[in-house]
Amino acid sequence: MTLFLVITAVVTLLAAVAAMSLRNLVHSALMLAVSFSGIAAIYLQLNAEFVGFTEILVYVGAIAILIVMAILLTRSGETPEHSVLTSGWLAGIAVTALLFTLLGWAVLSSSALPAAPAAPPRVTVRDIGLELMTQYVLPLEIVGLVLTVAMIGAVVIACKEAAPAPAVSPAAKTSRPPTPAGHPAAPVPAPAGAFKKAGAA
Repeated sequence: MTLFLVITAVVTLLAAVAAMSLRNLVHSALMLAVSFSGIAAIYLQLNAEFVGFTEILVYVGAIAILIVMAILLTRSGETPEHSVLTSGWLAGIAVTALLFTLLGWAVLSSSALPAAPAAPPRVTVRDIGLELMTQYVLPLEIVGLVLTVAMIGAVVIACKEAAPAPAVSPAAKTSRPPTPAGHPAAPVPAPAGAFKKAGAA
């Protein structure tokens, strides 16, 4: 395990914790993008080039940016007043640590693990790209079309103008509100000039 791999793993974990604990949604989304970038760097160091580049293109370049745009378009980036950390975090951390411990023990003590490491497959990124652009080009285009329609629909919903308030007629403005039960009705004010006409008569 190299020093760069350890640094990348620590930065990835810290970014993931910051994405969960920060109160500002925009800052949390940016930390999520940093965490995705760290995962992609770990894949690249493990000689999984296709998975690493897919992580960068799909998660960092599409999902994280889409989350930031959705937050900005819906104006939901205001910082909440209350803290995100609650008393239930300690119980959640304990349950998570116990679950990871049990999973690690089950994997390491399993008899399904091979005694010797298997030979790495001789599949390059070029071979996967050729398969995607020749044999699986139609499913690839369909997935791209569905994602494009979903993004356009999200933008249209976010930018939808608020419905105008209903117009109030002049008669409704001058009408007297209903009198509650048990209370005397308030006197109706006389129109302007009524007293002058009465005095002249």
